[in-house]
Amino acid sequence: MTDGIAFNRLADLLRDRGEPTRYQGGALRTRGICHDGDSPDTVAIRRGNNGGVVVHCHKCDGNTDFLAAIGWTEADLFDEPLSERPRDRPADDTWIPCQDRGHKRVAQYVYRDANGAVVHGVTRCDHKCFAQWRPDDTNRSGRRWSLNDKQGKRLVPLVPYRLPELLAAKTEDRVIWIGEGEKDVHALVDHGLAATCNAAGAGKWTAEHAAYLEGADVTIVADRDEKGREHATAVVDSLRGVARTVYVVQARTGKDAHDHFAAGHKDADFHQVWAPIPHPADRGQG
Repeated sequence: MTDGIAFNRLADLLRDRGEPTRYQGGALRTRGICHDGDSPDTVAIRRGNNGGVVVHCHKCDGNTDFLAAIGWTEADLFDEPLSERPRDRPADDTWIPCQDRGHKRVAQYVYRDANGAVVHGVTRCDHKCFAQWRPDDTNRSGRRWSLNDKQGKRLVPLVPYRLPELLAAKTEDRVIWIGEGEKDVHALVDHGLAATCNAAGAGKWTAEHAAYLEGADVTIVADRDEKGREHATAVVDSLRGVARTVYVVQARTGKDAHDHFAAGHKDADFHQVWAPIPHPADRGQG
C-alpha cells in the first residue's frame, strides 16, 4: 500500500526544516512559508481521498507558491511516482496564456474522472483570468489550451470538480455542497465538507454534471448577486428528479462561501433561502 506516502513525506520535510505544524480541523496546519507568513495555520495539508496529499494556502488561495518554496511540483503531491501517472504531467507546467501580459498563475484546479485520471484543468492568475486546458501527450508541454476542436466540438467530457471525492462522499451518504467556483469549493472542503462545482463559473452547470448527484442530498451555496441567483436556480432545475434533497443557502457575511468562512462563520451559519426538494420529514411543514 502506498496510501499516505506523499502526506508523510511532506510532514517529515516540514519537521526537518524546523517548521512548526499542528493538527486542526482535520488537517495538518503550518505557516505560509510561501509568503513569509507567521500565522501557524495559514496552510492546510490533508490526505487526498485517492492517495497523495492536498495542500492549500488560504492567503495565496492555492498551492503553487507553497510548493515552489519547498522545492516541490504538483507531481510530488501523489503517492505514485510521476512516471506512473503520465496524464498528470501538465500539472507541472506553470505557463499560462496571459503570462505575456505580466500575469502570474496563482491557482490551478485539476478536473479528474471517476478513476482519478486528468480530464482537464483550470488555471487562475493574479488578475483573475481563467484559462482551461486538456492533456495532450503530442504537445511538448503535455497540454493544449482549448477544450474544443477547430469546429467547436468539445473534446473532453463534462465532469464536476473533485469527482472522485464527490463519489466517495455519496457512498458515505454525506451531503454534497455545490459552490459557484473552485475557490468556494476549497473553502468548503477546508471546513470538512464534500463540495463540487462546474468549470467556467455561473451558468455553465449542465444535466451532465447533475447526473453524478443522482440520489444525493445537495446543498447549493448561491452567490449573493443576480448571477448567483440565476445559477442556483439552474442547478436546482437540473437536480429535480435526480437528487434526493436540495437546499439553497447564502453566506451570512459577504458574497459567497469563501467570504462566509473568512468572516469566521461555520457551515451551520449559512442562511437557508430555499428548500425546493426538502427532506421527507420536513415536507408539509410551514
